[in-house]
Amino acid sequence: MRLRGLLLSLVLLFSVLVSAPASASTGGATVVREQQLSERLLELTVRSEAVGREVGVRLLLPKDYRRAPYRTWPTLYLLHGCCDGNTGHQSWTNKTDVEAFTANTHVLIVMPEGGPAGFYSDWLTGPAWETFHLEELRRLVERKYRSGHDRVVAGLSMGGFGALSYAARHPGFFKAAASYSGLVHTTFQGKIGTDVVAGLVRQTGADPLALWGDPEAQAGIWAAHNPYDLAGRLRGIPVYLATGNGEPGPLDPPGTGFDRSEQFLGLQSAAVAERLRAKHVRVVTDFYGPGTHTWPYWERALHRSFPMLLAALR
Repeated sequence: MRLRGLLLSLVLLFSVLVSAPASASTGGATVVREQQLSERLLELTVRSEAVGREVGVRLLLPKDYRRAPYRTWPTLYLLHGCCDGNTGHQSWTNKTDVEAFTANTHVLIVMPEGGPAGFYSDWLTGPAWETFHLEELRRLVERKYRSGHDRVVAGLSMGGFGALSYAARHPGFFKAAASYSGLVHTTFQGKIGTDVVAGLVRQTGADPLALWGDPEAQAGIWAAHNPYDLAGRLRGIPVYLATGNGEPGPLDPPGTGFDRSEQFLGLQSAAVAERLRAKHVRVVTDFYGPGTHTWPYWERALHRSFPMLLAALR
């Protein structure tokens, strides 16, 4: 009996040692704080091993989330642009009507922080945003917030890059992708394009070479993240591209000047659209002409692309 009891104790101790690490973590990400901001809006603080610090995430819950406690939900990953510090995950809900606009939808909307100029990538030296978003955060929202396996992705500016790059680098992960005024061709016009990326990274105080390396010496790494170079890998899902041409448009206040950044990104989107069609990718374009690199146009682009995103989820 004593021998049997000793064996049982050893078995129980071994099972605890084996199971403890798995139960203590959700793939490297842990929710350390959760705040209910409104009926549908949750603010999460997530500790991420991949990023190496606490990261903000906002969730917009489906309208019947609490009435269907065992249901899983199709999911929209909605990505922010650059240069908002560490609060980019708040920008969609703070600066657009996304909460009211999606009030009657059955979609979980995930809005994660992506760094001031993180470029939705695992840096050569620095944070691993891609790992955080597509591995750590995915596991977390699946296990804790009932995200399903049907996903689409959309984003503005740097987030437009992230939407197309993620969808191309991980075929089958997303069922549709949308870019609004996206930086979707990182080597467009050669050094001009790479200097734009380097400038955005540098203005946040980071080393541009820590992202993808030198544009010439590590050209393969740049190409491996660039939506233009990855266009063929988007075959099989619909892609939505929206952009203005930099001229003041109907959603700009009087006295608005010409926006060269939107003009440059519009040229990028046109080049990517042509490339996608050459690769037989289903692409919908909304090149709406006059319009600047500002929130009213991105809000409108979300409205216009939403039917396509929902159709892909259904």
